[in-house]
Amino acid sequence: MKLIDGKHVAKKIESALRLKVGTFTRPPGLAFILVGNNPASKTYVKMKKKKCQEIGIFSVDYELPETVTEQELLARIVSLNKDPAIDGILVQLPLPKHLVSSKVMESISPDKDVDGFHPINVGKLLLGENPLFIPCTPLGIHKLLQHYHISPEGKHVVILGRSNLVGKPLAAILMQKKEHCNATVTLAHSQTPNLEKITQTADILVAAMGCPLFVKPYMVRKGCVIIDVGINKSGGKIVGDVDFELVAPLTSYITPVPGGVGPMTIAMLMSNTVSSYELKNV
Repeated sequence: MKLIDGKHVAKKIESALRLKVGTFTRPPGLAFILVGNNPASKTYVKMKKKKCQEIGIFSVDYELPETVTEQELLARIVSLNKDPAIDGILVQLPLPKHLVSSKVMESISPDKDVDGFHPINVGKLLLGENPLFIPCTPLGIHKLLQHYHISPEGKHVVILGRSNLVGKPLAAILMQKKEHCNATVTLAHSQTPNLEKITQTADILVAAMGCPLFVKPYMVRKGCVIIDVGINKSGGKIVGDVDFELVAPLTSYITPVPGGVGPMTIAMLMSNTVSSYELKNV
């Protein structure tokens, strides 16, 4: 069993970005919009802003009240779409229930959609074209596989979880008719019958369900690669969707939680922001 060290890979990517940003005529700009007082969301934005500072990306954050109207939020996004100093706009999810996430994401200009959630970018990904941006967590997973020379080509990849943030876009990436892709992908979820029979056939198993310690030893084939996307609190600890202590000995490669996929998600956000600057200025 070998650990897939997301922290190490993310640091290498971020070091290269820092050198690149040092050659720019102005720093790339990233705007964060945070609605309400969700403690987890505040923590995530704080971590992302810190990484911006380390790399040399200018960041600004807008903290809006829980009661903000859709009109007010969309007006803020339209203003940022027009701001030439801002290359990326990130609306931290989840949003309060009275706001429609899809409408908010659609209001962000596709060339500033560094989260990769705009319908145009999602659609291009599914069509096998080149979207301006790919969602950060799936992109980070793909980069990790490449770094560790774990080829999905001709492999059976089972993804647990069908979210728009991870499961669906990752399936779209890995099934592309391109180098480092060409996988046979099964997207399983809470309504999938005989789930363990499917997971036992996986060459690469991606757990992205948000269920702490869900994946147990009887669900995995010996020698498989496991990518654990889950970040859950259990018994005062941060744990993944995989029961790491019991499952890890059966695997050839596995990501730890924390320190696996998480750092790569932020690194890809930084990379997308730098790419957005380059699209407009290089």
